[in-house]
Amino acid sequence: MRIDSYIEKLLFDYNCVVIPGFGAFLAHGKSAEIDLATNTLVPPSKTISFNAQLSKNDGLLVSHISKEKNFGYEDILQEVEHIAQDWNHRLAQGESIELFGIGKLWHNSEQRIQFQPEEKINFLTSSFGLSTFAATPIQREVIKEEVEELEERIPFIITPEKREQTSFRPWLKYAAVILLAVSLGVTSYRTYGDLQQKEVAAQQDAQQEVSRLIQEATFFESAPLELPAINIKVTKKQLGKHHIIAGAFREEQNADKKVNQLKEKGYNAFYLGMNKYGLHQVAYDSFEDPKEALVFLRKVKAEDSRDAWMLSEK
Repeated sequence: MRIDSYIEKLLFDYNCVVIPGFGAFLAHGKSAEIDLATNTLVPPSKTISFNAQLSKNDGLLVSHISKEKNFGYEDILQEVEHIAQDWNHRLAQGESIELFGIGKLWHNSEQRIQFQPEEKINFLTSSFGLSTFAATPIQREVIKEEVEELEERIPFIITPEKREQTSFRPWLKYAAVILLAVSLGVTSYRTYGDLQQKEVAAQQDAQQEVSRLIQEATFFESAPLELPAINIKVTKKQLGKHHIIAGAFREEQNADKKVNQLKEKGYNAFYLGMNKYGLHQVAYDSFEDPKEALVFLRKVKAEDSRDAWMLSEK
């Protein structure tokens, strides 16, 4: 029996998982940080360590396996202790033990257990869906400063002929400004006249509509009609706070296509809406309980897509 999968599941909910007769895996919270060497932002996570001194059975692992396999507690305890003895023997022989999703164990030169955790899995449930990403440093442009330095270095020589031309240029600027002002004034006057005409037409249409409504109201008041009552039942899907995301698409028709594909597979898929990046999100299902959402996420990763992730709303 392999017990590494049971240890991995317990590390999502507990900070200490003891293997009787062998040691304990400890989970420590770690805040988000920026790696200045690679310019990457690392989200909050749980780091896993190993302590060989904590080897006394606390009942957590054995009870969990007993419940999952529906076997007796004493039988599972004997099997776990046998696995611990086998691990100790293999480490003493110089072998290394790799636990899937947890890390690697081996003996150092002093015959002490060393542990290298698995970096691909984040055991902090509140950080599901978050991954490391590169933050590109902003390069400030210094073109303006370079131009100013260039102007100070290069002398400008103006001949008499060019001076005559430059003395005429200010008049051209003033003439262009006056022409622009006149054009704007004429355009504004025409626009104002058009708006007044449209406003008068709108008022006339509104008066005609009011008169028509008054006539209809008078007709119905003199000859009331009894309309049959219509009962309409509207069922609205109650969404939970934790959504298992299947993908995000730039085109809405691709999102609708994905929903139909997942429904054909038997999932309660639905269109979640557009996120802040303008992408249309599709979800396998939603849950109110985060633990149920995590169980469903692992099932989807194993059966349909390893790219699925969980989106939790506050």
